[in-house]
Amino acid sequence: MNRLRQALDPFLLLLIATVALASVLPARGQGARIADGLADAGIVLLFFLHGAKLSRGAIWGGAKAWKLHLATLGTTFVAFPLMGLIIGRVGLVPADMRAGLLFLTLLPSTVQSSIAFTAIARGNVAAAVVSASFSNLLGIVVTPLLVALLMQRSGTGGLISLSSVEGILSQLLLPFVVGHLLRPWIGGFVDRHKAMLGRVDRGSILLVVYAAFSAAVVEGLWSKVSAEELTVLAAICVALLIAILLFTYAVGRMLGLSREDAIVLQFCGSKKSLASGVPIAGVLFPASAAGPILLPVMLFHQIQLMACAWLARRYGSQADGKRDSEVDS
Repeated sequence: MNRLRQALDPFLLLLIATVALASVLPARGQGARIADGLADAGIVLLFFLHGAKLSRGAIWGGAKAWKLHLATLGTTFVAFPLMGLIIGRVGLVPADMRAGLLFLTLLPSTVQSSIAFTAIARGNVAAAVVSASFSNLLGIVVTPLLVALLMQRSGTGGLISLSSVEGILSQLLLPFVVGHLLRPWIGGFVDRHKAMLGRVDRGSILLVVYAAFSAAVVEGLWSKVSAEELTVLAAICVALLIAILLFTYAVGRMLGLSREDAIVLQFCGSKKSLASGVPIAGVLFPASAAGPILLPVMLFHQIQLMACAWLARRYGSQADGKRDSEVDS
């Protein structure tokens, strides 16, 4: 039972509750307009805080382990999208779910869980901070560009209009830059109140999810998605995670990375950020389309947390056992 509690992400339970609320009581009419406005404000606040959290030292420190960081970014923004395109060719799930799977593969890496799992596995935590931060920073620009390039060409939509470009600039990039520029004045407050601001982060994501799924439910989302399709979608997410974990393991061996750096590549390279994916989807896609597109992101988020938590503990136990044997000898 304790292991089950550790595997289940409490935030995922809140996400499920939010989707359930949107399914039973979707926002309509004036309520939908209010929900959309609050979601937009939440996106701005979310990326402002992301900018304020990122230290300049972490940015400049990225040049030191360039081979590792290039491998991580290549996995996140090249290998993953190629896998997404391959999955899109297999018509096992409806078109909107295939679009969501492709969108999932275009997202940047997570920050908090990548660093946490690297620490548990006894990897290079400093390098994980830099790799994950770089991925999130580049994702603000790279993910929308990949959406425009790959989702349009694959026939899953995603054409970025002028209003989408304005949304990227005004809701994602500008708040991030402003938050980062204000870090010398507000950085201390942000660092001291990480727990409180983390709840603000999650609240913003829940707002966007509620607005997106409300619009999708009004458009008949659950009448279009069956339990069988959800099961197939979960199986695809599991297969995708296994493939990328094997890929990052092989690349680490091929590049001759140390054990500590190879762990960074595996955990930072295999993650996809729900915290970035939800607001980016809210900006790039119509509200009615964002709900189905976010389904794969939410499923993959929990699957990656459970699998990587087990893998990190295994790596950590191996490292501790090796260290103990060296001490005994």
